[in-house]
Amino acid sequence: MTADTQNKFDAQRLINFAFGLLHKVGLEKEMAQITAKTLVESDLMGYTTHGLNLLPDYLKEIEKGDMLNTGVPEVINDAGTAVTWDGRYLPGPWLVHRAMDLAFERIKDHPVVTVTIGRSHHIGCLATYPEYATKKGLMLLLACSDPRNGTVAPFGGIDPVYSPNPLAVGIPTKKDPVIFDSSMSSTANGVIFQKHKSGEKLGGPWLINRDGTVSDDPADFMKEPPANLLPVGGTDLGFKGFAMGILIEALTSGLAGHGRKDRDDRWGSSVFLQVINPEAFGGTARFMDETSYFSEQCLSSTPLDAEKPVRMPGQRALQLRDEQLKNGLRLHPTIVPALEVVAEKYGVRLPFPDSAQ
Repeated sequence: MTADTQNKFDAQRLINFAFGLLHKVGLEKEMAQITAKTLVESDLMGYTTHGLNLLPDYLKEIEKGDMLNTGVPEVINDAGTAVTWDGRYLPGPWLVHRAMDLAFERIKDHPVVTVTIGRSHHIGCLATYPEYATKKGLMLLLACSDPRNGTVAPFGGIDPVYSPNPLAVGIPTKKDPVIFDSSMSSTANGVIFQKHKSGEKLGGPWLINRDGTVSDDPADFMKEPPANLLPVGGTDLGFKGFAMGILIEALTSGLAGHGRKDRDDRWGSSVFLQVINPEAFGGTARFMDETSYFSEQCLSSTPLDAEKPVRMPGQRALQLRDEQLKNGLRLHPTIVPALEVVAEKYGVRLPFPDSAQ
């Protein structure tokens, strides 16, 4: 097996593998299918911390009963264009897809539809969702926070208060959509764990120790007491990331009516999902003209490095997904050993890399 082909898998076989495991431990068929596809889609797009890397933990959560394996969300409020659910710790990817389906149905009669979810389980990689909206010519805003998790220090402080609080957005254009998924912290928790497991340093001084010193060593995140994440902008401009983190807290736990004050001890998410129909505003045609023109202006900007032209957010992820769907999915080196363990435990065969078929 050459270095070029090592650990390159057929994506559909990996989806089938993940589905088999999730369904075997008790997750309903549709929930298992959507969750498996969402995890593999994350790896396809290059977000390797939130793909199959999460599968062993999801299996544990199902077995413990901390991820509910059947049922439906409870409707807390339904005002037509604004809906709030109690997710009851059902699988996050399944809940988000149900919320999108509801929003897509109602957006036919309304300019904007918003769904908030309290007590969802973890929803995976947010970047995997926006294209479902952009393919319909719609905008999508998706954000989440984890009320149990406190790993980010507020700007000017050293104690942890909130979670990385990612925001994903999908903006349709006449060509590829603009898709971004960004945490309001310097990085995500999963990135730190993956770097630590790989023996690598972080990309910069993204952590702050309890003595106020900054660090690029993920090991500091594991010590007691642990270092904490800085907001986006770090010790210099972190007030901006802190403010955005506050916004995400309000949109998710605030609007869903369930969050940190409830002191839950289960891994979960508060979710904000909003679908916007450009036709109800200036019109879809004008919207597409504007987003496409703006994208072209950005792409035409003289690059700082001639070999690295400007890319629009999501461009690399979508290209990588298409390439890996065609030529095989390369899993992060730390993921395969973990998958081998759960494959053996549950008696579900891990597919061989394409080169070993």
